[in-house]
Amino acid sequence: MKYIQLKDDEKQILEDFGQEEFIEVKNVKKERRLYKQYVENTLNKTKNINIRLSVKDLQRLKTQAAETGLPYQTLVSAVLHSFANKKLKLSF
Repeated sequence: MKYIQLKDDEKQILEDFGQEEFIEVKNVKKERRLYKQYVENTLNKTKNINIRLSVKDLQRLKTQAAETGLPYQTLVSAVLHSFANKKLKLSF
């Protein structure tokens, strides 16, 4: 398990939670929207990856991307996104 070093304010939150010391939030709807935005911003971050493709496959991807008017990396990202969200299935 990875050890995480907590900051002082995070330690205080953890301690207060353990002692069930809660503070009432005045504008709950506003706070929920704010924290929902935090979550969305965190989850929508992009990450670079390295992948090895055959020259032939890469050339085909670039050709298809050019035909659709997209940069080839955008096309690859869109295909992977569709597969990850079960909108695209593999057929062998």
